[in-house]
Amino acid sequence: MNKYEKPGEFYDGLRLHQNENTGGCSPAVLAALAGLTAEQLAYYPPYNAATEAVGRYLDVAPARLSLVNGLDEGIMALAVGYLRPRGDGVIPEAIIPEPAFEIFAFDTEIVGGRPVRIAPNADFSLPLDRILAAITPSTRVVFLTNPNNPTGVSMPLSAIRQVAAALPAGAVVFVDEAYAEFSGRTFLPELSSHPNVIVGRTFSKAFGLAGIRIGAIAGDPETLEPLRLAIPVYSVNIAAVVAVQAAIADTAYVRGYLQQVEASKTLLYGACDRLSVGYTPSDANFVLVSVGDRVPAVLAAAQRHGIYLRDRSKEPGCAGAIRVSAGVVEHTRRCIAALEEAL
Repeated sequence: MNKYEKPGEFYDGLRLHQNENTGGCSPAVLAALAGLTAEQLAYYPPYNAATEAVGRYLDVAPARLSLVNGLDEGIMALAVGYLRPRGDGVIPEAIIPEPAFEIFAFDTEIVGGRPVRIAPNADFSLPLDRILAAITPSTRVVFLTNPNNPTGVSMPLSAIRQVAAALPAGAVVFVDEAYAEFSGRTFLPELSSHPNVIVGRTFSKAFGLAGIRIGAIAGDPETLEPLRLAIPVYSVNIAAVVAVQAAIADTAYVRGYLQQVEASKTLLYGACDRLSVGYTPSDANFVLVSVGDRVPAVLAAAQRHGIYLRDRSKEPGCAGAIRVSAGVVEHTRRCIAALEEAL
């Protein structure tokens, strides 16, 4: 089992390597946090108001929703709830189309499950036929990410329906929608007719709350129950409870940031075309750029400019690729200058 390695803690420059909101959170969030009282910090946090606010935002009933301390906690709870061996001699399997968030395989293995990795298509479209062929009576989870990280490619919602219909009883599809705000696509409206699908959402990306750790899982209450049993009772702290409500309420701020992301992606596409390097059109807040054997040189040039990019060249199907976060346009222009120097 490989150990999950966090990216280095680089805070002395422009962080375009972790798909964070490069503009920061809404000022309304800072004001809400500044208003916290000594009593609020002294008491265990209440969740009803925040759950209802998130439910209104996602258009999901609170009974079908649980807050989590970052979506990572929701994924670990999924592994604990569905992928631990039950003592019947069967090793639960998790199907993981690659490239994928490393946590999927790591959490599967740490609880005793078996990752079943599915090789990517050359164009990064979902390898639906190979996923369906990999389903067995031992399958307990199929991990899907829409849009994908690190490619930014979306899958049709019909593919999620097909996978859900093919699963054995007791198995679930987990759809990681961490970047759904950028793509505008979500499976959430279909959860009521697909009780074996769980959707994970985060407020780290579009809302700029990565440092405070707040996410949500949504699905049929009975399907969510094994996850809820694995989540500590008070895992989401009062700062996150307050921050997420303020962030959701400031719709103008998020809308403005989404516009910056789209403008930044357009600038990155244009720069790649001028520099004759390949890229994958993205539905997320990043672009996968193909620089071939120049990955070390590009990363070094970016660091000389005080910019951190992510090496994705060792992931399946991603040879020679780096991932560039797309956020504030001014930051993207600085990144393009570094790319022009290296390429």
